[in-house]
Amino acid sequence: MAIEPSKKVVGADNQQERLKFAYWITGFTDGEGCFSIALINNKTTKFGKQIFPEFVVSQGEKSLTALEKIKNFFGCGNIFVNKRYDNHNENLYRYCVRSINELHTKIIPFFKQHPLHTYKQNDFLIFEKVIKAMIHKDHLNKNKRKKIIALIEQMNRKKKRF
Repeated sequence: MAIEPSKKVVGADNQQERLKFAYWITGFTDGEGCFSIALINNKTTKFGKQIFPEFVVSQGEKSLTALEKIKNFFGCGNIFVNKRYDNHNENLYRYCVRSINELHTKIIPFFKQHPLHTYKQNDFLIFEKVIKAMIHKDHLNKNKRKKIIALIEQMNRKKKRF
């Protein structure tokens, strides 16, 4: 686990520590993170379905501090517990960012500057396009919404979901 940059360190040393931590977050996300966009039934929306993007990093309870460090780094999102009732000895925790604005202003710029090194980079690029379209309110237009859904279908190893 990476060491959080010291607040006492100044200048070039502090930048070096922040850069190391940023690369640690990228690597951690490559292994334990996900950029996903769900289409959820919601009768209160114009089209009956809601486009629901989220950035998630998951860890077992023993590594909860790693998620807390990531949350502190980005300054947004929440950590949720998924209680386990199977043969696992610890609960699963998820750091999630769901706010379109925070995804657009914090998460996307970070991963543009510090790209992923696995297949998740492709998901990120699609995720970025969808978030940008949502910022422009394209999801509220029927034809543009269809284009967004076509993009979503290409994510996460092209699982057929809709």
